[in-house]
Amino acid sequence: MTTQTNFSLRGRNPDVLTCIANLSNDEVFTPPEFAKRMVDNLATSWATSNDGEDLWSNPDVVFLDPFTKSGVFLREITSRLVNGLEMKILDLDERVDHILTKQVFGIGVTQLTSLIARRSLYCSKWANGPHSIAKSFDTVQGNVWFERTEHTWVGGTEWVYTADKDGNRIKIFTNGRCDFCGANQKEFDRGEDLESHAYDFIHTEDINARVAELFGEDMQFDVIIGNPPYQLNDGGGSGSSASPIYQKFVDQAKRLEPRMLTMIIPSRWFTGGKNLDDFRESMLSDGHIRRLEDYPISADVFPKNGPKGGVCAFLWDRDNAGDCDVTTHFQGESSTTARGLIEPGADVFIRFNEGLSILRKVAAADGHIPGNLALPEERRFDRLVSVRRPFGFESTFRGRASKSSGDLQILQKGGVGYVARDEVRSGKTLIDAWKVFVGFAAPGTGNKDTYPHRIISTPFIGEPGTISTETYLSIGPFDTREEAESALSYMACRLTRFLILLHKPSQNTTRQVYTFVPTQDWTRKWTDEELYAKYDLTENEIAFIEKVVRPMDLTDA
Repeated sequence: MTTQTNFSLRGRNPDVLTCIANLSNDEVFTPPEFAKRMVDNLATSWATSNDGEDLWSNPDVVFLDPFTKSGVFLREITSRLVNGLEMKILDLDERVDHILTKQVFGIGVTQLTSLIARRSLYCSKWANGPHSIAKSFDTVQGNVWFERTEHTWVGGTEWVYTADKDGNRIKIFTNGRCDFCGANQKEFDRGEDLESHAYDFIHTEDINARVAELFGEDMQFDVIIGNPPYQLNDGGGSGSSASPIYQKFVDQAKRLEPRMLTMIIPSRWFTGGKNLDDFRESMLSDGHIRRLEDYPISADVFPKNGPKGGVCAFLWDRDNAGDCDVTTHFQGESSTTARGLIEPGADVFIRFNEGLSILRKVAAADGHIPGNLALPEERRFDRLVSVRRPFGFESTFRGRASKSSGDLQILQKGGVGYVARDEVRSGKTLIDAWKVFVGFAAPGTGNKDTYPHRIISTPFIGEPGTISTETYLSIGPFDTREEAESALSYMACRLTRFLILLHKPSQNTTRQVYTFVPTQDWTRKWTDEELYAKYDLTENEIAFIEKVVRPMDLTDA
């Protein structure tokens, strides 16, 4: 090798990593252009925190991608180090060898991706092969490690009898869960012919000891970067339920105490997500997340297979706490504000910088604690919203087709039925009151994040004597039809639904998503123009709301 061109692989079109990034896969591959942006932000933050030092001119900084798939981050880092260290290690071959053997490390998530990563980084799937651009490795893995890891099954209650290698009869449990990642045994205990998806990085009780086993006792990583696996099927519901696991990778990476940590992960942790409450609290209160790039539309990063609800790239700085530069990238525009991730009176991250300014105005007008987003108890709309099963009936319940004397009408999936009054187990104060019904699940948009959208399904009036299964939430009680119609008009307003969106993690609209919505005077019909004026919203704030939230036609129920 005698020229930089040979190493950088210039002129290859199409880039194989771009092709891989567009494949549908359980582990979402990072497009090269986005990896470059993350690496750019890393270098900028490094310089800010290290007296202007050029990250790429330091021959002692050590990088780790602990869940490498295509090797895109490692390749991008290596390319920049090759240029940055040119004046410190003059010989190109020696410089490349130093970078690949001393500075750049990875852990593959599967056997296949480890081979892809080595091919991307070393130009050979064998680190010590004749075609490898690294010349000092004596193992085929080099610094991109992978060995098959098995899940640790616990809690099984079903079993089968089989034989061990010596022919002895043994009992094997079949329905446990992995003690480390929560994977469902029936889904992932599938033999050695298929990948186990037991990621080594999160299948250990002591990540520091495990890293020492893999890379040496004295190994300390200065930078951890990457795109972790997002979820695993947990066997819930109909069998297609999935639990997030990306938070486990973030927590493990922090335990290694790098100087900087940057990852791209789904944004659902902002406001909800299964088993993410502790993770959300730790992220919001951390104080060391100095940069957060939010993409509400996943397709802006992952054109084919991004997670619904958007993605974010964060940068954590171990040695420098302070406000976070929050940037929202939305529909071709970006806005950046330096702020804390947690606001007084809020238990979620407020998405959209414009959303925070709007929410502050609403809280200031309807709240009683200056600078606090929490509404007074008597002004909280969520107090009017029922629990998930307002009258105790599951979504699969079906009432009788014909009405008997004294029966109540029950709204159910696909139509109406009838039940006796004494069959109602909860929500009895709502039975004979006026109310508003709204679907528990908001209208879907497939696997895409699309804006503007309705946020909630179309609400409608519920008369006295009418109840529902958990297909609907019930909002009330109201004494008169006029009061219910006032609340109905309020829910149709774009501002109301925008406030719901700020606390809404998924298509499900539980009581919690109404946390930021204040109550109003229920003696009048409400319009957005009246609400905009009440809360003194600017033209830009109004335009932003209307870019996010669609108008709602109440006849489209």
